[in-house]
Amino acid sequence: MEKKIKICHFTSVHKVFDDRIYLKECISLANAGFEVYLVAPDTKSAIINKVNIIGVDNNYNSRLKRILLFTRKIYLTALNVDADIYHFHDAELLYFGNKLKQKGKKVIYDSHEDLPRQILSKHWINSYIARFISRIVEKYENKIVRKIDFCITATPVIRNRFSKIVSHVVDINNFPKAQELATRVVWENKKNELCYIGGIFKIRGIVEILDILDKYVLNLAGTYSPEELRDELMKHKNWIRVKDYGFVNREKIKEILMNSKIGMVTLYPTKSFIDSLPVKLFEYMSASIPVIASNFPLWKEIVEDNNCGICVDPMKTNEIAYAIDYLMKNPEIAKKMGENGRRAVLDRFNWEIEEKKLIEVYRNLSGLNNQN
Repeated sequence: MEKKIKICHFTSVHKVFDDRIYLKECISLANAGFEVYLVAPDTKSAIINKVNIIGVDNNYNSRLKRILLFTRKIYLTALNVDADIYHFHDAELLYFGNKLKQKGKKVIYDSHEDLPRQILSKHWINSYIARFISRIVEKYENKIVRKIDFCITATPVIRNRFSKIVSHVVDINNFPKAQELATRVVWENKKNELCYIGGIFKIRGIVEILDILDKYVLNLAGTYSPEELRDELMKHKNWIRVKDYGFVNREKIKEILMNSKIGMVTLYPTKSFIDSLPVKLFEYMSASIPVIASNFPLWKEIVEDNNCGICVDPMKTNEIAYAIDYLMKNPEIAKKMGENGRRAVLDRFNWEIEEKKLIEVYRNLSGLNNQN
């Protein structure tokens, strides 16, 4: 690289070693020759994998105070880096992204989720109030996206939404690294275990999985939301069939996938999930295990076109139970579906393809492509 371009990713919500932000985007950019900084909450400052991590203590114990006060601490820390390009990952930082643009910086907004539609799926918010908030958020988000230099989205659906108002948008999907979760475990040596990896919420189908877990073992890894949910689930009659690992690192995730025959991604049909591309779906595929997924049109297209699992109505436990039984009792079919999923990841659904799109955005914004 002809010139060392300094870039700064910053987040007020995500953990420092977030799969998308740190493990994929920051490391890929550092390996491409950029000088990379990451400002993140509640972590120690360090240089890891060529990424300069700057931790900011969050002393606020409420969501409102985090949005009103902590975001400013994150912004000021990021501003002090004096980077050439800033890349932020949370809608609550939109105001500060605009301030950076006003200071003459190049600014990228990374939209991980379709926030206006996500607000509509919050059952604890009155539906009328949710629609009002959703409209306000969408108008403000669109306003800032028009002003900044680039918008990156985590799915094509979110890209399509922003592409109606700006041309500087591209989807960079959160697909797994092609080789990270690859396994060479003999299928016949696996036990009759399934797995769920990721955030553990009721709307992500955990109760329905427990309801039909009378024959098999569930490898469960992730954080509970709310935290009290774990205590509630422990009272379930089938909890004795759960191996509860809690939040685990990437090596442990690989081990869990190696020991599982099925990956579960039976999320509820909420507005925010239907058009999403959950990373766990592709991680299961990457690890050569078949998936049981919600029968959303987008997910069915991926799963059925690649013959890598079974799609079910996530609200019908009989369909979930039948799919699990079918795969457990037909090991050759299950093994073949796992191989098909792995092949699809190698051919199409991998980070190495998305990484090229990310680096191209940065080279264009920094003017490096104009020097060739």
